[in-house]
Amino acid sequence: MTTPGLAAGTASAHDLATWLTVAAIVLLLAVSAFLSGSEAALIASSRARLRNRAERGDDGAAVALELTEDSERLIGALHLGRIIANVLTASLATGLFLHLYGLGGEAVAVLITVILVLVLAEILPRALAARDPEETACRVARAVRAFATPLAPVVAIARLAVSGFLALFRHAPDPEARLFSVQREIVDALDLGHSSGTVLKEERDLLRGALDLGDRAVEEIMLHRSRIEMIDADLPTQAVLDRVLKSPHTRLPIFRGERENVIAVIHAKDLLRGVSRAVGEGGSDALEGFDILSVAMPPYFVPDTTPLDEQMREFLARRTHFALVVDEYGDLRGLITLEDILEEIVGEITDEHDTDIAQSLTPNDAGDYSVDGATTIRDLNRALDWSLPDDEANTVAGLVIHAAQSIPTPGQVFSFHGYRFEVVARRENRITRLRIRPLVAPPPSGDEGRSGQ
Repeated sequence: MTTPGLAAGTASAHDLATWLTVAAIVLLLAVSAFLSGSEAALIASSRARLRNRAERGDDGAAVALELTEDSERLIGALHLGRIIANVLTASLATGLFLHLYGLGGEAVAVLITVILVLVLAEILPRALAARDPEETACRVARAVRAFATPLAPVVAIARLAVSGFLALFRHAPDPEARLFSVQREIVDALDLGHSSGTVLKEERDLLRGALDLGDRAVEEIMLHRSRIEMIDADLPTQAVLDRVLKSPHTRLPIFRGERENVIAVIHAKDLLRGVSRAVGEGGSDALEGFDILSVAMPPYFVPDTTPLDEQMREFLARRTHFALVVDEYGDLRGLITLEDILEEIVGEITDEHDTDIAQSLTPNDAGDYSVDGATTIRDLNRALDWSLPDDEANTVAGLVIHAAQSIPTPGQVFSFHGYRFEVVARRENRITRLRIRPLVAPPPSGDEGRSGQ
């Protein structure tokens, strides 16, 4: 028979254990919330603003800059800490509710834990941190550094373990790949926001275009050499003037002998200034002896493997907008301009002098889109929200030729990757026009007024 004093002591012990468990759950939720908010603030912070604050003597901003320099280790440590906190929260909550309600308390524990972690440890701290990310990052930076530093070996071991598993299954790990990619998270968030209707397609495309520049090479967006408008250096001055005035381009390559032999680039304004000066000094007869190369610029060549972000920085540093693209053997492959790179971010840029007006991607009654064969797969995917692969080819015509393993003739129809391709026109060995439609009608988009870019 249990004495009243012993029963009271047991009840008190149980009450103390219950309250200690509740306190531990609250503490773990607070830790998880702190880590979520800190991650959101550090990722969303502007490095320029943090650097500005650090230069004014803000030690917290200096620590935040230090942490974001190695974002992979930072995110890995914060993810690891949140996982541990959330797992412990779930375990303690399950034990607490089993103690209070018996076997029926397990389901209650799961439900309440999910709600608490989602609202208090994920959504709320991230929303608060997003209001002023730089200020929040400066406040939490020291605590985050103290938390992340001891976990660095664990994150490194996790990376080694992943690499070992990949090697075990004969998937060689990419040394440049990151286990915790901020860029990947941003892209996923943009896609999620677009699918839910909170991010417009144009906004998503613009941000993704900027993020993708480092992963794409010059050869993917260059104008092929067969479509470059050039000027023969041996043409009479009047013929050169006529070519320049009729061209929609302000810069034109000059070749001598064969088109591969580019010796200079002429700017329309430089040519007109030179002609005007020659006419002013010697009259109209001076045009006969005018040397076009005297006002031309030396050509600027770039390798076809140059990343787009690097090429854009080179354009800005050199204060030029025009480059000729060559392969590893020095052979001319095409040309690229600063405008081409900017169009990968903001979409098609046209003005009143453009003759190649952007094609209107409007389907006919059968749902077919008429597409130029030289249209890049990326541009088509971007304009119509399609998912054609661009691993093996850059253009739509190249994709069809790669899939058909031949050069199709007009009238041939192919179905692959979930789309129907009909070859409409071909010039020599180039497919110039196709009709394409998805085999399954795409779901209606939440964007209004969407048009091809």
